[in-house]
Amino acid sequence: MNEPETIRVMLGTPPRTIAVIGLSANPAKPSHYVPAYMQQHGYRILPVNPTVGSVLGERCYGSLAELPIKPDIVNVFRLPKYIPGIVDEMLQLGFENLWVQLGIVNMEAAARAEAGGIRVVMDHCIMVEHRHLTNL
Repeated sequence: MNEPETIRVMLGTPPRTIAVIGLSANPAKPSHYVPAYMQQHGYRILPVNPTVGSVLGERCYGSLAELPIKPDIVNVFRLPKYIPGIVDEMLQLGFENLWVQLGIVNMEAAARAEAGGIRVVMDHCIMVEHRHLTNL
């Protein structure tokens, strides 16, 4: 978990797709401006938030299973208690990359994800790591 090579593989070369669980419609929240930054840098954002119709010009989906395509990364802005359910859904759907945002940690879920073949980055900000990799 959190190896520099895993981060490089996940962020890859745009365009790539990122399903963002918990994406907010409020521009002042990290769960909005971090995905907005990634979108501005060539990533397609697939919002997963059943309480919002659309965000960042993209239709919102109620769950990972509702997504029209398989995302390259599942980026999570939810409390640690929700991570096990997200891992379960990712394992069922065959999704390969889990990125859990800075300040959110669930080690048991991360271990289960990795045991199931999912690459995991946890307690890191995807925007900060992208800036680091691209020297922006």
